[in-house]
Amino acid sequence: MDKAQVIASLAGDLNASEKALDEAIVRATALVQSMVGGRAALNVSPVVGAEAQAKALEAIAALGAARQAMVTCHEELAKDHRRMGYGVYASIENKTGETSRPTGEHRLRAV
Repeated sequence: MDKAQVIASLAGDLNASEKALDEAIVRATALVQSMVGGRAALNVSPVVGAEAQAKALEAIAALGAARQAMVTCHEELAKDHRRMGYGVYASIENKTGETSRPTGEHRLRAV
């Protein structure tokens, strides 16, 4: 595997990890919304399920912390990328699904 392939693979894994955390946050918040909506639909006291809802909210907070750590990881990798003098290695997928290589200096950035 050459340098460009290693860097592209790492960038792909980083992107996939960021997307997975975002998806986990979306799903966990949907769960809390369902808990609140379900309780209201059943006309049940707010006490019912309060502990479970609190735990789900704790999980969301932990996912938020994990996402922030991943963003920091991304920023550190971008610094290393620049410090080592690597040029453009990442491919960018546009809205039509086509992949292209950008021109000029590629800067990894937090999303």
